Amino acid sequence: MLDQKSLLNLRKILDFLFLNISFLLAAFFAQPIEALLTNQLIFILLILQNIIWYTTSAITSTYYDATYRSFSDQFFNLGKNIIIEIVFAILYLFFVKENLFTRNFVFYFSTLLIILIYSKEYLVWKFVDSERRKGKNLRNLIVVGVNGFSLQFVEEIELRSEFGYKFIGFIDESLADRNVLGRLSDLEKIITDNKITDVIYSGSLDDQQIFENVVKICDKNVVKLTILPQIKQFFNSNIEMNFLGNFPVLTFRSNKLEQFQWRFLKRIFDIIFSILALILILWWVYLIIGLVIKFTSKGKVLFNQERIGRGERTFLCYKFRTMRGMDSFGKNALVDDSDRITPIGKILRKYSLDELPQFLNVLKGDMSVVGPRPHAVNYNNLYSDMVDEIKLRHRVKPGITGWAQVHGLRGDVFDFEENKNRTKKRIDFDNWYIENWSVKLDIKIIIETVWQIISGRNLGT
Repeated sequence: MLDQKSLLNLRKILDFLFLNISFLLAAFFAQPIEALLTNQLIFILLILQNIIWYTTSAITSTYYDATYRSFSDQFFNLGKNIIIEIVFAILYLFFVKENLFTRNFVFYFSTLLIILIYSKEYLVWKFVDSERRKGKNLRNLIVVGVNGFSLQFVEEIELRSEFGYKFIGFIDESLADRNVLGRLSDLEKIITDNKITDVIYSGSLDDQQIFENVVKICDKNVVKLTILPQIKQFFNSNIEMNFLGNFPVLTFRSNKLEQFQWRFLKRIFDIIFSILALILILWWVYLIIGLVIKFTSKGKVLFNQERIGRGERTFLCYKFRTMRGMDSFGKNALVDDSDRITPIGKILRKYSLDELPQFLNVLKGDMSVVGPRPHAVNYNNLYSDMVDEIKLRHRVKPGITGWAQVHGLRGDVFDFEENKNRTKKRIDFDNWYIENWSVKLDIKIIIETVWQIISGRNLGT
């Protein structure tokens, strides 16, 4: 059976092989054979495609040890490579200004590349998963230190075969647990006798000499050592490892949107998605809703309200008017004013259609398509007394929909204690979203939001 390194090398070789096969087959179908053999610009493109695949793979860590990577993560990682290959081929053919291929080339190349790469990846993962379930191709792992956190870790490892570990046992000074193989003094013998490949250290770091001894034993036996810090209070927080000079440091509540390139990517996605939504669907939805509001109740079609945005800056948030006398809306966050809601307003609120004008806020740059829902200023003051971590959600732009909303955490209830619990949970979901953001997650939330509107699930809650 292939070990982890050999498996990664096999995947790399197959991907490059299928990249070249896809290109050559597409070129063969899209170009007469004599032109294919004589035009050097075609082979320059092929060489560049290989260089770009290699470079993109290095940047995205496509062929890094995938022990901690799920199939879906690898699926999307490969997707980035494939998209870049296709876009580069289109740009190359555009700027070369020569009629190298028929128009079908990009279609053939894209289709073949997607089918071959993803079929290979699926078959490899199915094969590896099948072998691991049989107890093959596993890395033997021991954990130093028995505590609540390490017990949860082992439980997770044993539940998820895709990680590729076989838990052998614990090392601990106390021999109370039945899975304890011995004390720290027995570590080297246990590593040798059980052919251990990985050691997880979850012991105390107070005694530097003990930890240094574990490091030496692992180095001597070429065993991979990983630290499992006992920081359960930050279990739901994203933690990033960095170096300040020669000193390793852990950053809590790290998020990619602190970096310009990721904010720029999210902004580009927001603009493209909003423009497409407005052109394809929303222009006529706006027209119909606007006319119904105008003819069924007195007042403006749109309602503007001051809300809290990124960095706690305020902005005017647009909504369809759903109430009579809406100028006074929101002055008391938990007062029942449902008697002022118009008949059309009830429908708009139920299906969250009153939020649709916020695509204009997205184009203005005040909001994002996906993010924590923006609080009205007076609501935010109320929530600040309920939840200490509320300001963390202002690290990013607010969104039209969000992670909390697709989990049914919409709006408030009139029972104070219940509302406090819901608010805390909602803000926890918001912070999880910020610290785990990706374009893939945004797309998932958008799809789930649309499905909930169509199906009526989680609406009005």
